[in-house]
Amino acid sequence: MKTTVFSTHKFEEPYLVKANDGKHQLKLLESRLTQETAILATGSKAVSLFTGDDASAHILEKFNAFGVKYIALRSAGFNHVDLAKAAELDMKVARVPAYSPYAIAEHTMALILALNRKLIKAHNRVRDQNFSLNGLTGFDLNGKTVGVIGTGKIGSVLVKILHGFGCKILVQDVIVDENLINSYNVIYTNCETICKQSDIISLHVPLTSSTKHLIDAKHISLMKQGVMLINTSRGGLVDTKAVIEGLKTKKIGYFGIDVYEEEEGLFFEDHSDDILQDDVIARLMTFNNVLITSHQAFLTETALTNIAETTIYNLDCFEKGKVSGNEVS
Repeated sequence: MKTTVFSTHKFEEPYLVKANDGKHQLKLLESRLTQETAILATGSKAVSLFTGDDASAHILEKFNAFGVKYIALRSAGFNHVDLAKAAELDMKVARVPAYSPYAIAEHTMALILALNRKLIKAHNRVRDQNFSLNGLTGFDLNGKTVGVIGTGKIGSVLVKILHGFGCKILVQDVIVDENLINSYNVIYTNCETICKQSDIISLHVPLTSSTKHLIDAKHISLMKQGVMLINTSRGGLVDTKAVIEGLKTKKIGYFGIDVYEEEEGLFFEDHSDDILQDDVIARLMTFNNVLITSHQAFLTETALTNIAETTIYNLDCFEKGKVSGNEVS
């Protein structure tokens, strides 16, 4: 089946080619899917999209006119796809529901440790032959209260890791996981309680209308002074401008993100020769207690292999008219 693959990155291309093994005609494009680039899918029956691709209603209508019937997402999230429009057009959408929860959870822990122990600052100092320890004091994670909002596959792995560090763990989710209670002594509670009691808060919920700007000025005001806030889930979960105010007043003592609400067209691309046009992230980058990675939490060999294999499997099922179990529309 002829498939146009948008937003193909060099780091994933060999995994896609290997998983495909010549089965489908993959048209690998570096271009991100936009109103202007949608036409590049002309002649394809399927498209494959990444997290930054725009699959809004108008673009899906264009795809339908081109004869595109299937969308294979190379991500677990699907908030960038207008599912109602896809259903209206009888367009099938499938995702990669779980490529490696360990990759995301471990990166989350890396952000926590790097911020706490000020590893970036320490590394830069040593490179300048400055071996002073002033200003590098961290805290013991053992005994600290960590709030994990969302205890799905990723959140559950993070709970296991945090338990190993000796943390007291508060969690919030619409579904109670009894195994987490029995194995790791987690306490299920609400978002407000997590904000009030946690030394560290980490977000692991999908982006929906009910979770958009879950962390806003109101919730930030409830947090402990100097709280650490981590987001490796979806950028829209956080009101970034409210976080900046929290950083300025020192209510938020540490902020680590791998996702950003306006990351489309910014993350995954080299802008080193450009003038940064996004004033919000530019302001974030001025804080020495903020650590930003550009959506790389998933970037492990295991995850890339699983993403590629599941994507090709979904294309196989589309072509054969079979149910993959990964459908979202």
